[in-house]
Amino acid sequence: MPFHATRRRATRRRAAVIVSATVSAAAISVLLAACTTGSSPAPTPATTSAGVATATPSPTAAPVFVPDGTAAQNLAYFDYVNDQTIAQTSAQNKTADGVAFTTALRSGGFAVTDMQVTPDVTTVGVKADSIQFSVAMKGQCLIGQYGFGAYHSLIVPVLGTGKCLVGETRTIDW
Repeated sequence: MPFHATRRRATRRRAAVIVSATVSAAAISVLLAACTTGSSPAPTPATTSAGVATATPSPTAAPVFVPDGTAAQNLAYFDYVNDQTIAQTSAQNKTADGVAFTTALRSGGFAVTDMQVTPDVTTVGVKADSIQFSVAMKGQCLIGQYGFGAYHSLIVPVLGTGKCLVGETRTIDW
């Protein structure tokens, strides 16, 4: 078989593979788009035990603090307060620190005696890359972490020490 014929056949095979892969990728994209673009059902109104319909809360409504609630009941509010703190300090071209978070949480209704916060400065005098802060509530801990421009939170059980954070924490005296 001449060299040119073999080369043409290889070129055709490559072209067929490329066309096949392109068509497959387009088909998968269309199928995935069809799965995600369908309309979602309208939310149904919540009902009370008497069967009376009540308004469903707006997804943009700010969460509220539940003073005698659990950590799970207050997680959305905890996150809301911390997100607001980050936004406000960022608008001032500052980075939120332990004072800003604990002050906002106290203003939001959380008890300072239930809070802990890690130092903002390392033992060698450099600004800490991230800080953690917590609020103990009914045997559980709301823990927030902020660093590298990202905020994360979680709920964990209180430690055997009765605290939420391990290691060195600051006295909240502001």
